[in-house]
Amino acid sequence: MLWIYSLAHFCVDFGCAYFIYSRFLNSMQWMLCLVLYNFCAFAMQAPLGLLCDKINKNAVMAAAGCVIVALSAFFSNYAVLACIIAGIGNAFFHLGGGIDTLNNCGERCGKLGVFVSPGAFGIFLGTKLGRSNTIPFYWVTSVLIFIAAVIMIWAYRKRVLTHSQNVPVSFAGINSPGVISAGICFFLVVCLRSFAGSSMMFPWKSTGQWAIILTCAIVFGKTTGGFLADQFGAVRSSWITLGLSAILFLFADLPFMGVLAVFLFNMTMPVTLGALARLLPGVKGFAFGTLTLALFLGLVPIIIKPDLAGLPYWCYSMMAMLSAIFLHIGFRKGNIQ
Repeated sequence: MLWIYSLAHFCVDFGCAYFIYSRFLNSMQWMLCLVLYNFCAFAMQAPLGLLCDKINKNAVMAAAGCVIVALSAFFSNYAVLACIIAGIGNAFFHLGGGIDTLNNCGERCGKLGVFVSPGAFGIFLGTKLGRSNTIPFYWVTSVLIFIAAVIMIWAYRKRVLTHSQNVPVSFAGINSPGVISAGICFFLVVCLRSFAGSSMMFPWKSTGQWAIILTCAIVFGKTTGGFLADQFGAVRSSWITLGLSAILFLFADLPFMGVLAVFLFNMTMPVTLGALARLLPGVKGFAFGTLTLALFLGLVPIIIKPDLAGLPYWCYSMMAMLSAIFLHIGFRKGNIQ
């Protein structure tokens, strides 16, 4: 099922990016559409995640998310409404697929990296093709509905359609000072990664081949990071990858150095997600959504003040080192390995 969810992740993110960029890029409501989409897709995942934890039908939620994204294409005359619908669909898919993946990976991060990474490919290709508006809408909507059907058929065959493996909803331990401190640290790491990723403006970034290579670095960084943490330990691998990333960011004028820095910087993505889910095992959907809220908050400074993009490279080095420190503190305070 991991491969089905990973493929669906690519399709959902592609569909959202394609619909929004192909229909609303030149709209007078463009900025409002972008903010509302990101708010619904990321910030709303915390409360919706708690709902998914309670409903305990993860595959149904994921399939519903695919269908809702497909339906958003039929509201193209209502830009704001279409973006809200697409964002909510995106949120439901991520939560359904994310909780199922968390339930099946235990204390390991490798599968999480595989699940989360294809989204970057989907956003990149969906944005690129959406700007040129070269694909008929019905192609994209048909694929999304097909993927939803595949998820439902798989869930029915595995007898998890009406009941997933979610534990009863519980916030046990969340009032512990150690858990709260650790959760804040992981939240800050995701905020930093989101802000850094949205503000990076390398001189070579817009060049065709390097733009593709940079996207690959993000995707494979997330994938590799999960397996690396499983092999060598989350704290040790985080210090090594983020430390090297901090050094390489200083030389990011050189494309190879910049790409490698971004590759290493993204390796902690599945680590933070897995860590917070282990801190809050009774509300994994809420934990997943809390970190996507952090993603949204990391975007807010760039939305409010676009000229923050293109910071000096030493700023990204500092953010990499701060991320390593916060991760170290979070694992220690949360008493997790």
